[in-house]
Amino acid sequence: MNTRIQFMEEMTRLHHDILAMGTRVEEDLRRALEALRTGNLDLVQEVKAGDEVINALQIKIEDQTAVLIATQQPVARDLRELVTVFKVTDNLERIGDHAVHLAKTARRLAQEPYGQSLERLERMAELGCTMVRDAVTAFLNKDAPLAVSTAKRDDEIDEDHKAFVKEVLQFLAEHPDRAAQATKLIATSSFLERLGDHVTNLCEAVVFMVEGRHVELNE
Repeated sequence: MNTRIQFMEEMTRLHHDILAMGTRVEEDLRRALEALRTGNLDLVQEVKAGDEVINALQIKIEDQTAVLIATQQPVARDLRELVTVFKVTDNLERIGDHAVHLAKTARRLAQEPYGQSLERLERMAELGCTMVRDAVTAFLNKDAPLAVSTAKRDDEIDEDHKAFVKEVLQFLAEHPDRAAQATKLIATSSFLERLGDHVTNLCEAVVFMVEGRHVELNE
């Protein structure tokens, strides 16, 4: 078989697995968000199980990528794409971890309701879902403009994070006996804020892959 054809077939398989990983991360985020909204503890277990799938996909993809680099000795844009794969899987895996954190918070709130609005927290998670989907699409389609526009939405997550922390601190001032719960909520918001940072990192990697230049989005 022609070496180039074989390489492209291997890349197609890699793309399929990356799409599967990104889809699973997005689905787990949505499950965690739904658990937060409904208190459905079955969804919490599904998110934890999904994290194992995500971790397994990361190992599979990175092993395949390493073999391709070693055996095909790619250069130029092909090499940039393969190097970018490691950044994509690393950031997706970390986002998956944040979905688990959100699911754990949902479980705790089901046992001890907060009693205040979680609208900002929910909006951060919802935006995170769409950002993950668009970032993976940008990678698969080699779409640098989509990567840039996706990363810009991280500002919205940052704004909601700051506002939510203020709301929780005000709640804590009025209910000092709920310090443990308030601390957990602030930590959860911080995890979602970092989620946005990981999507931004992924988007920066896409720009490097497509254009061969390093950029810092949302400084």
